[in-house]
Amino acid sequence: MISTLFELLAGAPIGLVGAGVLVVLLLVLAIHIISEWERAVILRLGRLIGMKGPGLIFIIPIIDRLIRVPLRTVVYDVPVQEVITNDNVSCKVNAVLYYRVVEPTKAIVNVQRFHEATIQLAQTTVRSVVGQAQFDELLSEREKLNKVLQQIIDEATDPWGIKVSAVEIKDVVIPTEMQRAIARQAEAERTRRAIVIQAEGEKEASIRLAEAAKILHDEPGAMTLRSLRTASEVAAEQASTLIFPLPIEFGQLLPALETFKRKHEQSGAAADDTERSDES
Repeated sequence: MISTLFELLAGAPIGLVGAGVLVVLLLVLAIHIISEWERAVILRLGRLIGMKGPGLIFIIPIIDRLIRVPLRTVVYDVPVQEVITNDNVSCKVNAVLYYRVVEPTKAIVNVQRFHEATIQLAQTTVRSVVGQAQFDELLSEREKLNKVLQQIIDEATDPWGIKVSAVEIKDVVIPTEMQRAIARQAEAERTRRAIVIQAEGEKEASIRLAEAAKILHDEPGAMTLRSLRTASEVAAEQASTLIFPLPIEFGQLLPALETFKRKHEQSGAAADDTERSDES
């Protein structure tokens, strides 16, 4: 078929051949295939007339201008930014930006080169937000900063028809001196926690021992039971000799005997004084 067409064109006059070539060229310029992830923004004589696609579309050659706009999410690695935090710590930060075009007509009409504009906005916003944050906040509350970045960039790109879905701070590089200072701070914090935990344990143990001593003192026979338990624990060990302790209650007899003896001596002395007075 193609060979037949060439034979016809070869045998036709030059003007007819030129007309045929022009028609073919116009058809090539008029017919476009738009992919599923694309949209075609049509400008007619410089004026926006609408958006077409996906699929097969037709435009008027020379009069219409077609601009393809991708709709897929763009993943862009924001270059490393040198930032000084709010507490004067110098660091390098890079991030990842996720965005996509949701309104192709706005992306073409309202901003020039929407991709470059979004990237430049992301870089300046990262420097601004990180510069207002504390260094500890940058390390421990990164998710909070990511949300702030996403909100600021998304609001700025909304008139451009661009939706920023996420901004993630990927890496934070700090000087070697600061890394050593952070390591010393972490070690001091772990030491402080260990001392506090040990002190709390000793405090709780002393409270329990005081309560146990009070119970053993107030309850009759408690010390004897405790002594028997201690003796059984000692007997379980590999010991050849077992010294059984004297129950503590027996020790209470000595003060009682001394008190009784003192009272008896006092009563005997009083009786002698009475006899002496009677004899006189």
